[in-house]
Amino acid sequence: MPSKIDDYFFAPCGINCMVCYVHLKDKKPCAGCLGEDVSKPERCKSCKIKNCATEKGFKHCFECPDFPCVQIKNLDRSYRKRYHISLIENSRKVQEIGLVAFLSIEREKWTCGECSGVISLHDAECSHCHKKS
Repeated sequence: MPSKIDDYFFAPCGINCMVCYVHLKDKKPCAGCLGEDVSKPERCKSCKIKNCATEKGFKHCFECPDFPCVQIKNLDRSYRKRYHISLIENSRKVQEIGLVAFLSIEREKWTCGECSGVISLHDAECSHCHKKS
């Protein structure tokens, strides 16, 4: 885990891209939703949520007066059910305490206690030592 998570790792929808399995891949890791498109999967390059925010002139969905919209609510429901993470809560926390403070909390939350690697939110496995948490 880096000493600081850069703010471009906070996706428009509320995901911390630093702990996404696509970013943690050994071959061609994704640079995050707000990073370069070079090694992003096609589904990420054409993300409706990110494109919607961009078209409306927002970096993050929580800046939009329609937040949370139907698409965010559906994604949030899926993430709460599958990964026990609320993207809406993440976004509201960023609004409340700021992005730097939120990512600092996220850094502590997702750092492996065994080796200080990054724990993937999608499979709860450390990217370095591969221990499941």
